[in-house]
Amino acid sequence: MNETEKNSGRVDVDEALPSIKVPRPILNELYSHALATLPEECCGLIVGSQHDRFIRFVRCRNEMTRQHREDPVAYPRDGRQAFLMNGLDYLRAIDEAEDRGEIVTAVYHSHIDAGAYLSVMDREYAESELFPFPGADQVVVSVVHGKVDSVAFFRRDEEASAFFGHTIVPTP
Repeated sequence: MNETEKNSGRVDVDEALPSIKVPRPILNELYSHALATLPEECCGLIVGSQHDRFIRFVRCRNEMTRQHREDPVAYPRDGRQAFLMNGLDYLRAIDEAEDRGEIVTAVYHSHIDAGAYLSVMDREYAESELFPFPGADQVVVSVVHGKVDSVAFFRRDEEASAFFGHTIVPTP
């Protein structure tokens, strides 16, 4: 990482931290969603419990392009550069999770032709008082030249008031 990246405020994977084990079916769904939405970013939720954080995968629609078209000043980026989860999609996911005794454990999205890191915008949104999933982890998949390149996991450490990036290891 060069000095500009260090000072940019983005969060990269720290190879020294322990890897996070994620079931292969969840990762396969994530990769499939990321490729299906090209050239735009995908977004959605992972639902689980405190004991099993990766039970279900919930796709959400990315509303950023629609918002950008309606108000390019307020939304200068479109769906190729950012995501805005459809409110009805995530509210339905929350209701279904609560009905099953589950919680939203992670928010995921893709980066197109960029690495799997937590950008300044991603981090600021996840730390915002308006973020609907304050305890959720973040998963970012990188899609480069139309192919999945890498995936990373980001967990917020409340004591350090910071996110830390982990590698992901698929499990059966």
